[in-house]
Amino acid sequence: MRTRTERHGLLAAAMVGGLLITGCTGGGGHDSTATDGRSKQRGSSALPAPAPGTGGEDGHEDSGRDAAPPPDYLSTFALDVDTASYGYARRTLAEGRLPDPATVRPEEFVNSFRQDYPRPDGDGFSVSVDGARTGDDGWSLLRVGLATRGEPDPDERPPAALTFVIDVSGSMAEPGRLDLVKRSLGTMTDQLRPDDSIALVTFSDTAETVLPMTRLGESRTGDGRGRAHDAIEALEPTQSTNLEAGVTTGYDTAVRGRKEGATNRVVLLSDALANTGDTSADGILERISDARREHGITLFGVGVGSDYGDALMERLADKGDGHTTYVSNDEDARDVFCEKLPANIGLRAREAKAQVAFDPETVERFRLIGYENREVADDDFRDDSVDGGEVGPGHTVTALYAVRTEPGADGHLATASVRWLDPDGRAPHEESGRIESADLDDSLRDADEGLQVAATAAYFADGLRAAAPAGRSDRDRADRLPATPSLRELSGWARALPTRDKQARELTEAIDRAVRLTGNGTGGPAEDEGATTGPPRGEIRPADALAG
Repeated sequence: MRTRTERHGLLAAAMVGGLLITGCTGGGGHDSTATDGRSKQRGSSALPAPAPGTGGEDGHEDSGRDAAPPPDYLSTFALDVDTASYGYARRTLAEGRLPDPATVRPEEFVNSFRQDYPRPDGDGFSVSVDGARTGDDGWSLLRVGLATRGEPDPDERPPAALTFVIDVSGSMAEPGRLDLVKRSLGTMTDQLRPDDSIALVTFSDTAETVLPMTRLGESRTGDGRGRAHDAIEALEPTQSTNLEAGVTTGYDTAVRGRKEGATNRVVLLSDALANTGDTSADGILERISDARREHGITLFGVGVGSDYGDALMERLADKGDGHTTYVSNDEDARDVFCEKLPANIGLRAREAKAQVAFDPETVERFRLIGYENREVADDDFRDDSVDGGEVGPGHTVTALYAVRTEPGADGHLATASVRWLDPDGRAPHEESGRIESADLDDSLRDADEGLQVAATAAYFADGLRAAAPAGRSDRDRADRLPATPSLRELSGWARALPTRDKQARELTEAIDRAVRLTGNGTGGPAEDEGATTGPPRGEIRPADALAG
């Protein structure tokens, strides 16, 4: 991977007067084609314009970085570490159904897999950029990888004040919903630190605070931890789903129990099938906007159930400055509540956005894969009043682009920048990484292991979107990725991934289930229930179907 990292420490005062970035198109999953800028000198659009008063790495002005790329050469989006879409798709496929294409978000498939990016020393991000050829008429996949520093010692994080908002409506009576939530909360309560605090709010047709913010303390019984266990055990399903009442009461409880110097967060556990009260995300969040803005209380959404209001939960989390995940069994729940949530309670960055500037001399067209709901106007990249994403310790964020290079392209290809605010002082910072056209010389079969996994996940999402019944995904069929393999071909590709860890095996199993449900291929291991092994890696290699 050949990248160069550049750091700009940006003071708020340096932003006075603003920054004009030519090109006001949003950067999302739309195909952008080069239509102008052909007469520009090479290197004139190597980076998004730096902030006023900043220059090159030696502190001097760099004229090669002053000019912004022309319109349609910038792609800007808010960071997203949601993974619920992939988890829900796996659950749906395991039940013998194809997921609704509206619930398939490629970026959440891609970000469900661990990536081994370098970690920064402090808060904020490292930036890695690489890519590989697909073999389809000049097309390549470009990967932008962002990573935050982990928490080396759980005792080093600040204490947590967590308000759990728990759906106890009638739909939660389905096996694997409320009982799964109760077991998970009980186990997590035992693993939190003595100086952590939790509150419990339940909702059905109305909402109730069943446990105000309570410090857990040392022992399991006779103190706050014991009261928490008693409240969890008493949870029972009742009537309809007034999600509005639950979220509103949850935030009220979180504000009343807010702990100075602690990480204050609302954790919503629900199937998100709202049927009473205001059922729109915007309407619900409008009622708690002050708690979000003034107190910095973020929302973590945990989806459960075979019927799941995916779109509503995602919207709530995006507008609530948080993220979502999905649990379908005890193993998923242990991973979320006993490892991810306790380990990643803190924040490394607020209002984080990414912007990729493509060089019009080397790039003919590009498309961001997914992130349709996280698009940001290009000239809002450095407007810190515009919502970005909140990212915690130890997270990685991956964005994939389909990029078609100009024939004979040589030189700078793109620069990826990430901007964020310090979690406490809210000072702005940026980090950048570059990629050259020569960095795309390798095919996917020879690419970094993490890029191969990310590509497999993206092609899987693409295949599921296209597998919908006729008429349901016309747009998705028109937006297929370059060199798209069939699901059957993708199954062979997944089996030959360099890694065969648990995540890779689960991905292979999910693809095999999709093959059976779509009839995409007959016979062979992909047709056999539970098959998790395939032809030797020497016979089917990653991207054999793609590299041409």
